[in-house]
Amino acid sequence: MSLRKYLTSRVFFAQLLAALAILAVLAYLFFHWITFITNHGDEITVPNLGKLNPEQVEEKLDELDLDYQIIDTVDYNPNFPKLTVVQQEPTAGSKVKGGRTIYIKLNASTFKMVAVPDLIEKTYRQAVPTLKAIGLQEGEIKYVPYIGKDMVLEMWMNGKKIKPGTKVLKASKIDLVLGDGKVVFDETQLDSIPNNETPVDTIPNEQ
Repeated sequence: MSLRKYLTSRVFFAQLLAALAILAVLAYLFFHWITFITNHGDEITVPNLGKLNPEQVEEKLDELDLDYQIIDTVDYNPNFPKLTVVQQEPTAGSKVKGGRTIYIKLNASTFKMVAVPDLIEKTYRQAVPTLKAIGLQEGEIKYVPYIGKDMVLEMWMNGKKIKPGTKVLKASKIDLVLGDGKVVFDETQLDSIPNNETPVDTIPNEQ
């Protein structure tokens, strides 16, 4: 039988169909095997670990065949208990496979210390953003007679006067003493002014 006749014969088409069927079966078995090996579709929902301490995190993730790793401690957040989870990756509700590591960040045990900036002779509008930039808060405001209106004259905390550079806990409130822009004339200052001028009526006449 010639090649041309063979390619157009029923035998060739039957063999071709048999080969395609075998390939289809092999492909199905291969992808089914891959799915089984990789646990495709068998995913775990990441739980919410917020406000849990490391011991609670470990207990909860062990039940789900998940692991965890602490990667950092963030600035103290009063809305979270000390040394509990404030951030996690992947986030709660994400779908992951068994054995996946969940990376977490813990809340610090307290506020860190920061240095009070030098606000003396700065205006109130300059002082407040400077305080907030390093995590401090504006406390009580007191005005005293001074020519410079809204100029910072003193800084106080918990009833004590503090100097620039003093170390305080972050989020502390700093009270400010400001000038009211008014000049008060103190009559008692007259007594301290030396009188070196000679009265006109005592100047000797020139001859």
